[in-house]
Amino acid sequence: MTMSAPGGPEVLQWTEVSTPTVGDGQVRIDVAATAVNRADLLQRQGFYPPPPGASDIIGLECSGTVSEIGPGVDQWRIGDEVCALLAGGGYAEQVVVDARHVLPKPAGISLVSAASLPETACTVWSNLLMRAGLHAGQHVLIHGGSSGIGTHAIQICRALGATVAVTAGSTEKLDACAELGAEILVNYRTEDFAELVRADLILDIMGAKYLAQNIRALQPDGQLVIIGMQGGISAELPIAELLGKRGTVHATNLRGRPADNKAAIVAAVREHVWPLIADGTVRPVVYAELPITEAPEAHRMLDSGSVIGKVVLVVGAEAGEPVR
Repeated sequence: MTMSAPGGPEVLQWTEVSTPTVGDGQVRIDVAATAVNRADLLQRQGFYPPPPGASDIIGLECSGTVSEIGPGVDQWRIGDEVCALLAGGGYAEQVVVDARHVLPKPAGISLVSAASLPETACTVWSNLLMRAGLHAGQHVLIHGGSSGIGTHAIQICRALGATVAVTAGSTEKLDACAELGAEILVNYRTEDFAELVRADLILDIMGAKYLAQNIRALQPDGQLVIIGMQGGISAELPIAELLGKRGTVHATNLRGRPADNKAAIVAAVREHVWPLIADGTVRPVVYAELPITEAPEAHRMLDSGSVIGKVVLVVGAEAGEPVR
């Protein structure tokens, strides 16, 4: 899937490109499915270029079957069903990726559904656990609770014994969050979360728009982890209030991290999250499955704000009639 130029969903084109070459420490995956992330929309618009050396094809995760193994790789075999965290290239029939960024397909779910997990699971675990040290008994506020990140984060927090508050923009979305384990439900269209929630840890996708409210909502010694900028890129930081609470603000991303760091995150997700998926404690939340040729419609769908969970794009022989 290439772009004719930065722009709207219509610039996405399913065209033929060169087959990627497998290098040392890499594997080739025949892609069964990929998933749509908010970052994909930004890249399509020209606002989020891939890091140096990454494919300029959109797509930060995929699932499929290992079809070729490069020198120095001994942990995978041809024919293995896997999913992978990518820096780019997922909207394609084949992708080449660092073998350390590949995960086995979790037991108990389909190969297509597995495409919805790597970016989401690695984002949540790296930020809530590896960065912020989430533990049982904490109160966690998750903005965008019905998003792909949000629906996964709710389940992880509940599995680890935290109390979860969420923000979302409709009764339908809040009900979906409650079904996943959220206990405090805030409609951001009509309610001020900073008046209703006190959190030890906040996972924020909004950035500037919510900064002051997030600081107000923090408990003493609380942590704010900012992973998105949907609400803008610049805001005044209320330093006096942050100092008074001994609060910490983290700002992180996943795509641009060094390969070794990503490998450590993937290994942690395999160790800690994959067993929770296998036993049904955590499940992928897939709103729709569309053929890869309908990627423009998938982008429109995500941009509309109607999606709960993830939108998956199905590739090749796995593609059938759209499921919505």
